Amino acid sequence: MKRKFIIPVVMLVSLFWSCSSGKKTEISRALTAKIDSVEPCTQQLSVSYPGKIKASSDVNLSFRVSGPLKHVYVNVGSKVRKGQLLAEIDPRDYETQLSATQAEYDKVKGEAERIMALYEKRSVSKNDYDKAKFGLEQITAKLKAHKDALSDTKLYAPYDGFIQKKLFDRDETVAAGMPIVSMINNKMPDIEINIPSTEFYQRDLFDTFTCSVDIFPNQTYNLVLKGITHKANLNQLYTMRFTFDESNYANLPTAGMTATVNINKKTSDSNLTIIPLSAVFNLPESQEPMVWIYDRDTQTVSPRVIELSGIQRDGKTIVSKGLTVGEQVVVAGVHSLKKGDRVVPLQPNSKTNVGGLL
Repeated sequence: MKRKFIIPVVMLVSLFWSCSSGKKTEISRALTAKIDSVEPCTQQLSVSYPGKIKASSDVNLSFRVSGPLKHVYVNVGSKVRKGQLLAEIDPRDYETQLSATQAEYDKVKGEAERIMALYEKRSVSKNDYDKAKFGLEQITAKLKAHKDALSDTKLYAPYDGFIQKKLFDRDETVAAGMPIVSMINNKMPDIEINIPSTEFYQRDLFDTFTCSVDIFPNQTYNLVLKGITHKANLNQLYTMRFTFDESNYANLPTAGMTATVNINKKTSDSNLTIIPLSAVFNLPESQEPMVWIYDRDTQTVSPRVIELSGIQRDGKTIVSKGLTVGEQVVVAGVHSLKKGDRVVPLQPNSKTNVGGLL
């Protein structure tokens, strides 16, 4: 009698445990997750790169002739005007050279004019006429060259600006082409940034450009693109150079300062969507960005591959492909889900129950 009673009890306990286990498994599959809707992109896509302020013109000035410096009239930091005399080479040797050439020119010119006059009267041959003509042209060119050499003993400012460096001083002998002073202009400065090849090949999408400088936090400057190099540097980056527009800014940065340049791209808003960055994940077997799509009817999630176009400062990311406006995605707890999981949307806290304490 005891053996017959034990068997049904064991079967009853096993059945109860099986039902209880099944119930627990079913409940564990229903996970609570935060769900958010895919929104349309109404903002312009932009990327930012660090840049450096540079003078629009930064040149090393030198003489076209050699000789000892007689005077250097400027110092580092001096403000100069266009055409202002900056430095001068001792002109003594060039004045002597010009005087000798001038005397030779006067002599040749007199003889040439006499022969040309006789040629008109047919008193000299054509050969004598040609010699006189070409001799006069030769001495004229020589005289001009020596006048220019004397003039080149003076160095003038090519534009308004400031002296950046002073490399030589009075009584030092310099060679032709050797820099004497370095000068920058005082016009609108330029900004240079370096962009990767991925941005270089999307340069046709560049629309507008702005920059900000840390020292002037409340000021945004509009930029005008001057050019992009078509050859990468040693770091495989392409250089873009901008200048400020003609707006009357209260403060302008000076050469040497750092800035952040924003490049706004042309976009088609109908193809772009926005989701929180926390919704994006990668599966172990794939490095492609993905999101969990929530199905309202079945209350389950499934993964979908997307393409990203950029990240905004508010923590949201712009998606160029893979999502449509109105779809719902999981935005929290994405790494604990798997395909087919049942998900219960997390209800938002009531405005009168701040923190969800009630």
